[in-house]
Amino acid sequence: MELFVFVVAAAMVLVGALGVVTRSNPVHAAMSLVLTLFGIAVMFVAHNAHFLAAVQVIVYAGAIVVLFLFVIMLLGVDQAEDLSVEPITNQRPLAAIIGLGVTGIVIAAIVSSRAGFRVIGDGINETTVESPDANITQLARAIFSDNVFAFEITSVLLLVAVIGTVVMARKSKSVGTGK
Repeated sequence: MELFVFVVAAAMVLVGALGVVTRSNPVHAAMSLVLTLFGIAVMFVAHNAHFLAAVQVIVYAGAIVVLFLFVIMLLGVDQAEDLSVEPITNQRPLAAIIGLGVTGIVIAAIVSSRAGFRVIGDGINETTVESPDANITQLARAIFSDNVFAFEITSVLLLVAVIGTVVMARKSKSVGTGK
């Protein structure tokens, strides 16, 4: 039974991932992303990580994909734009400079960090009647104190994903058709 659940969940993840990459319609790509995220949630359930499965569905499949869909819908993907015209002069060199600056800040933060990328953990706390939320407390402490840098990098990656969604959703005007 475990093998069957794994094969079905892996198929969901692979089909969804291929759909995200191959779909030209951004809404369909977002729906394929939902399929991928649900497949990962099924794998979490198969490994008895029910809390992670719930977070996967609520946060990622729910909130993040809805955020992507709002961005896509607010862009008005039915309107074509002339992609050869840059809204800001010298936009590409400015983007390269800002990208190098962000990369430098991230490298400086990693170098100056005492913990760096060491694995810090004491294992899983045992939940008891007196302390039923010991693991959640330990998870919160790990995310918001020991690994706050990784948590913030994740927020930057989500911002980059939203910007990527905006760029991918732009339609180019056909040259010479007058549209």
